[in-house]
Amino acid sequence: MRCRWLLIFFVVVSLIGILLALRSLPVDASGMAQQPTVELPTVTSTPSGPVVTVRRDQEEYINVRSGPGVFFPKVGVLLLGQQAPAKGRSAGGDWILISYPGVPGGVAWVYAPFVNVSPGALPIVEPPPTPTPLFTPTIDATFAAQFIITIEPTRLPTFTPPPPLAIPTFPADTNQGRLAGVPMGFVILGLLASGIFLGLFSFTQGR
Repeated sequence: MRCRWLLIFFVVVSLIGILLALRSLPVDASGMAQQPTVELPTVTSTPSGPVVTVRRDQEEYINVRSGPGVFFPKVGVLLLGQQAPAKGRSAGGDWILISYPGVPGGVAWVYAPFVNVSPGALPIVEPPPTPTPLFTPTIDATFAAQFIITIEPTRLPTFTPPPPLAIPTFPADTNQGRLAGVPMGFVILGLLASGIFLGLFSFTQGR
């Protein structure tokens, strides 16, 4: 155990001696160039002159087009609150020409109601030529004729009035209250008398 502590002590002393020897060596600084102390300018992205700013009440972004109109192709987008230098406007003021690097000519167009322009007035810029559509839509006359339906006028049928309605009539029943020519009162009195007679007969027989 004692030998182990002696070995550790010897190693620590050796390391301290090596470090002290390295610090005492002379350092050659002739090969190191002196760094300049001049303050470098900071590049800012704030454009000068009129600026367009995308309004916050729009959706996530607005389209940037190659010309002043929806029939021009889209070349990029501007995010909400993003700014771009304004170069001019269309004759009606509906579209704004902005500086947009990365596209042919470095300029593009945005819809004026989607942005705020400040400060200064913008000159009127001649728009680029209207792009030619890739294809011209045509309608096949033979194919379209299949969906044309011609309705021939027809005459309505002649109306024939129905025959008059015949309501049957029944003769008055003159024998009402009679049974085979006998008045109904006589029949009732006969039945009543028969009942009384049978009752008296049954009473006498019971006595």
